[in-house]
Amino acid sequence: MASKKNLLERLESGLVIGDGSFVFTMEKRGYVAAGPFTPEAAVLYPDAVRQLHREYLRAGSDVMQTFTFYSSDDKLQFQGVSEDKHRSHALTSAEINDSACDLAREVANEGDALVAGGLSPVPSYREGKGKEFVQEEFRKQCKVFREKDVDFLIGEFFASVEEAEWAIEVMKELKKPVACTMRICTRGDWKDVRPGDCAVRMAKAGADVVGVNCCYEPNMCLETMALMKAGLDGAGLKAHLIAQPVGFHTEEIGTNLSGYAALPDYPFAMETRMINRFDAQKFARKAYELGVRYIGGCCGFEPYHIRAMAEELAQERGKTPPGADMSPGVDGLKVSVMDYVAARANKEYWANLIPAAGRKDAKNLSELPRD
Repeated sequence: MASKKNLLERLESGLVIGDGSFVFTMEKRGYVAAGPFTPEAAVLYPDAVRQLHREYLRAGSDVMQTFTFYSSDDKLQFQGVSEDKHRSHALTSAEINDSACDLAREVANEGDALVAGGLSPVPSYREGKGKEFVQEEFRKQCKVFREKDVDFLIGEFFASVEEAEWAIEVMKELKKPVACTMRICTRGDWKDVRPGDCAVRMAKAGADVVGVNCCYEPNMCLETMALMKAGLDGAGLKAHLIAQPVGFHTEEIGTNLSGYAALPDYPFAMETRMINRFDAQKFARKAYELGVRYIGGCCGFEPYHIRAMAEELAQERGKTPPGADMSPGVDGLKVSVMDYVAARANKEYWANLIPAAGRKDAKNLSELPRD
């Protein structure tokens, strides 16, 4: 069996489709507790995690990211996951990461996908425990990623570029490709470092791929990515770009540093804000035109959104997603027995559609407190 191209080889010769939501989707399915949003389901409910990986693989994802978001020992202790309260034994970061790696690898091997070991912010950084302590939390997670021989590392959801730099330094110790994303908008990070400077600092710390994920909708994500790209170009630095926004319409949050969590709808009433598959396609196309070559989604991006993006960029990728056999697109409506549905079998109809909320009491935008 021929060896798979690594992340950088894929990015240099084409593009990579990432996966989508995990903690948000797993919460809806009953396998993650809202609030903590920790990934103990990788141990307690492995079939559920495996199934979601498979759905993303079938949708066209080139990456199976380990379900290890918020899986550092200090986070698990902070949320009480590592205490023996409601289960037969306490769960550690090592246990969760070990199982998550096995699940991701199992499904990745069913196709041509890569496994990405994922890191995320740790409470120790917020608590001011210092670089050495914080990096040791990251290092404990990376120990499992090293043992499981993941294909590359990805840090995500960082609000401060300083913490991102610390994570990148640890991830580089594995001598694997490193991607890193931040949960920022055009305003910059939580310490007023501008997006372009964030990109430059991540690249200088050793990240091969830099960008943004979560918290903001696709349009804001692209605006922020443009600033990151300009920063890298201005500094004469080369790094691949990654964009993985939330799959919700969140126009009113603007540059609120809390992102979509500032919305009164978060987290239990976000469904009416979800983007549709055509929104996902528009995002993928614009991202590609901007020069982004690692395109995926975060909270709210379901497998069908990923499939829509993979279909939109099928020509550029040189392949269709595995699920293409059951995804004829709008042309499939032509055989509908309902004439008025069959009449919608054209791209122009869907491109020009303004979706309705379907409820009289729906608001266009929410009022938010100033951050």
